[in-house]
Amino acid sequence: MDALKNKRIDELVDNNYIYASVLYYFGIEFYHYSEQTLEQVCQKKGLNVHAVVNQLEKQPSCDNQVEVADFPIDLIIEYLKHSHYVFIKQKLPFISNVIQNLEIDESEFQLISKDLKFIFPLFVEDFIHHIYQEEDTLFNYIALLDQYKKGNGNVSKLYFEMEKHSLSRFASEHEEHDDEMLGIRQITKEYEITDKTPLHLKVIYSELQSLEQELITHARVENDILFPKALILEKQVSNMLQAKVKYN
Repeated sequence: MDALKNKRIDELVDNNYIYASVLYYFGIEFYHYSEQTLEQVCQKKGLNVHAVVNQLEKQPSCDNQVEVADFPIDLIIEYLKHSHYVFIKQKLPFISNVIQNLEIDESEFQLISKDLKFIFPLFVEDFIHHIYQEEDTLFNYIALLDQYKKGNGNVSKLYFEMEKHSLSRFASEHEEHDDEMLGIRQITKEYEITDKTPLHLKVIYSELQSLEQELITHARVENDILFPKALILEKQVSNMLQAKVKYN
């Protein structure tokens, strides 16, 4: 407890870049309080230093890996929607804030700073558009298929949607978005950190790498779990509709 609360903010973050995002959610932007101790900043902001330290000391649980493959398709969609919410409401706002407040004196990093400030907002805009489009079309279509199979669907609406959409087309289009952070990797030279890299930039690189890994995991859930299950579901529903037409 004392070891953390008596450390300067820049020391804390330099020891563990993840601390930057934890502090951010307490209203502490590490780059504004780098020379002050955690206890001093907490006193200034009226925060309970013990609560902040407890949050910093929490380690990720190994149980965080959810076995999504065993979920029914409606729960897989809810899992993915929750991931979307975390990206839009937590991850992306924090990284955007840290990038926009990046101030670098070292000339060798100024171009990287300028490029990140330009390209990351474009990435966020495109990413959010992709997420909303995915939820409004793909997820809603799969939900209609699932509801019909369970006996709750509207036949006319479902038939119209099946004429309009194709899961195989969704899958091929989805693969085009699977390397969304290629441009950012190129700008940062694969998030290269050297002895000269400023702390602020180290935090950004760490967060970008973490985001990319989460996006890779997210894409794998969609490509390797959701789409195969949904394609089977689509075929089953198509057979059900054909049988219904035949017997009518």
